[in-house]
Amino acid sequence: MPADDGWSSVAVDWSALWGRLADPARDAVVAATSIGPATRVLDVGCGSGEFLALVERAGGHPSGIDPAPGMLALARAAVPAADVRQGRAERLPWPDASFDVVTAFNALQFADDTVEALGELMRVTVPGGYVAVANWAERERNDIDAIEAAVVEADGEEPTPDGDLRPAGGLESLFEEAGLPLVSAGLVDVVWAVADDDALVRGALLGEDEAVRASLAPVVLAAARPFRDDGGYRLRNAFRLAIGRLPLR
Repeated sequence: MPADDGWSSVAVDWSALWGRLADPARDAVVAATSIGPATRVLDVGCGSGEFLALVERAGGHPSGIDPAPGMLALARAAVPAADVRQGRAERLPWPDASFDVVTAFNALQFADDTVEALGELMRVTVPGGYVAVANWAERERNDIDAIEAAVVEADGEEPTPDGDLRPAGGLESLFEEAGLPLVSAGLVDVVWAVADDDALVRGALLGEDEAVRASLAPVVLAAARPFRDDGGYRLRNAFRLAIGRLPLR
């Protein structure tokens, strides 16, 4: 994946190829937190606005924040009525207790200090409101790891270890350290489906230039062969999802 300052340059491809991946986790949060008419929702790391659109369809009032201008442009185009701002999780530009539900889908792990960032999510949540965090589960639960491992090996590098939030208990420990009472935690199945070889290579090598894609395309296609599905590819993966609820004062 590209560095933080590279997200704008890949925003369109990311939205087309990866934007719907987290939908099962998003749907689970909507159900668990009863998002509906008049629910005020903030999505931290909102990307191209997929969850904002879901909140709007449910009748809620969506807001979003993301550091990448390119992502924000897509989010504003998708959900013009949403309050979408540029910024990071560690410093949210809203007053205390502004939202009923605050979410971070595959975003909180990019914070320099995840405990501090989670504290900010809690700060802007009303007493009795919900905070939900989702991110990739450990590598062995994800088919996409077969491709990532093959690319890393081809580059002559070592695979990076899983971050603290990916293994079992990682999000629960974060919530405990931040003082956020846990409501539920578990795994959500997410599937990455792409239509053809080109989409697979573009998605797997997002952010790489044409020369790198051309050189690594055979590696990606060979690693993805077990996941062929009716002309395209279907890779089964898992997110970890934790939902906390602030105490009533």
